[in-house]
Amino acid sequence: MQTMYDVQQLLKRFGTIIYTGDRGADIDLMEEEIRQLYEMKLIAPKEYQMALLLLRREASVQRDKKSFL
Repeated sequence: MQTMYDVQQLLKRFGTIIYTGDRGADIDLMEEEIRQLYEMKLIAPKEYQMALLLLRREASVQRDKKSFL
């Protein structure tokens, strides 16, 4: 798992598609879904860690973009 697309594909495997039109909100919802999948033991710890790392990195990029505007 290396990109946001990979995280979206992981969620899609479980029937979850997230698109609100707000990238920041999408990231927050994806993080919550990933956390729930992990708590239900549907994804491996490594997948959980990588997904959270990618989501948090993307959230940081989004915050940086907003601060420049």
